[in-house]
Amino acid sequence: MFKGNFYKIIKQGMSALLCGGLLFSQPGIIYASENTAAQVTAAPEHSSTYSQAADTDSIKGWPAGPNIEGESAVLMDAVTDTVLYSKNADNKLYPASITKIMTALLVCENLDMNDSLTMSEAAAYGIEAGSSTIYAETGEVFTVEQAVMALMLESANEMALALAEKTSGSVKKFVELMNQRAAQLGCKHTHFNNPNGLHDEKHYTTASDMMKIAKAAWYNPLFRKFVTTQTYEIPPTNKQPETRYLLNHHKMLAGQSYAYDGVLGGKTGYTTNAGNTLVTYAKRGNSILIAVVLNSTNGAFPDTASLLDYGFNNFEKADLNVDPDPVTTPFLPCEKYLLKDNGNTSLFHYIRHVYVTVPTGTDTGTLTKKQWVLNNSVGPKRIKSKYYLDDHMVGYGMQYEKEILSDLLLQTSL
Repeated sequence: MFKGNFYKIIKQGMSALLCGGLLFSQPGIIYASENTAAQVTAAPEHSSTYSQAADTDSIKGWPAGPNIEGESAVLMDAVTDTVLYSKNADNKLYPASITKIMTALLVCENLDMNDSLTMSEAAAYGIEAGSSTIYAETGEVFTVEQAVMALMLESANEMALALAEKTSGSVKKFVELMNQRAAQLGCKHTHFNNPNGLHDEKHYTTASDMMKIAKAAWYNPLFRKFVTTQTYEIPPTNKQPETRYLLNHHKMLAGQSYAYDGVLGGKTGYTTNAGNTLVTYAKRGNSILIAVVLNSTNGAFPDTASLLDYGFNNFEKADLNVDPDPVTTPFLPCEKYLLKDNGNTSLFHYIRHVYVTVPTGTDTGTLTKKQWVLNNSVGPKRIKSKYYLDDHMVGYGMQYEKEILSDLLLQTSL
């Protein structure tokens, strides 16, 4: 049964062009890029939002952001959480295949990569014609790692269904898990309705919410393995006698058509309704930036290059050199009868340096600070300090309780 829009070619040592999109060709199975000519051909004129000023342009002392074709975008420093660029960040839009970042994150959090995965008929043939696939067959066995590589590199939609079933028992339960995790990450305007991003009017997100998901995924070391891999091979399986050769279709990676110095990886997406969507991770010097672009053209690669140029060329990460000495809290006189070491107890301390990301040349002494205690349902309390430039958050620090108060209670003798 035919499924998907990839043209599968089984031939030794063959290279070809398909609809203007270069095929990844090595001995074995060759798949067309997700971003075929229909998606990457330059638009004849700018989008309706191209000349719209960035929301961050209104910040006093902030460099003016670039014009981009994308309807919505966010650029953020992954270490300080500073939003460097924001445009229509809370507009609800369709994410297309960048949905698979959440899918991959949940798989990384819940499954063993060495476990086997057997394709159900519902997964193998549950995707619409014209969508990305590696032609996995009913009953075909993969490892979880192979399935995630197919998901992230070739954007295989049937693998999203199979991984959802493997993780939660059913696609429906996995979608519930996706929405639960999004809420945990602070997403306010996101609703997932499938694990692969194929068009559904009830499946949407925002650039701001997608940034939260992208950052959480990046800080999962296992996820980083998948999002930064350029090529991968799936050897012959019980159903397929040929090796599958997978290629990461993020064209800003080294050696690809939009190669950009410092790009580490990311995820592409495209549907007719969503336009081009793109998440990109990049590093230069001591800065790691994440870019999210929604509803763009030409693969969203030129937009992302403009955003990364803007971020790397106009901002710097600065160490505030905060006093590492713990914050002490005075106790009431009566507490000397309840607590050990009364009067000599340090409660909160920093465990790492505090950084901010600011326009190059900014005097960090002019920043303002807001501070409050975070109460955890379990575990020690924390003091969070946020630093602001013209009411725009540019970094934060966290002080952790050195000892839980109950641990300081004197032990009564019987």
